[in-house]
Amino acid sequence: MRILLDESVPERLGSHLSGHACQSVRERGWKGLKNGRLLIAAAADFDVLLTADRNMEFQQNVAKLPIAIVIMLARSNRFEDLAKLIPALLRELNHLQPRTLKKVAA
Repeated sequence: MRILLDESVPERLGSHLSGHACQSVRERGWKGLKNGRLLIAAAADFDVLLTADRNMEFQQNVAKLPIAIVIMLARSNRFEDLAKLIPALLRELNHLQPRTLKKVAA
């Protein structure tokens, strides 16, 4: 799966998602894009946006998503907290459908 790491997710998390191609918003030059524009830009090259932004589901019309979104629900968006969710995240990615929003928690 092709995964775009949102600004709220530490870039080094991508190296722990074996079997998936990860790139960050910063690497793409999309830092600062608002969520709607970011999703449209990402739709051409990515299957999923991985974020720790808990407000994403309230800011976007899930029925009209151009790609899937996975929201990581951890104590903080520090790598140490998000890393605890990696096993659950990998399981979710195996069953993720396009144009859906899923949450991953411990």
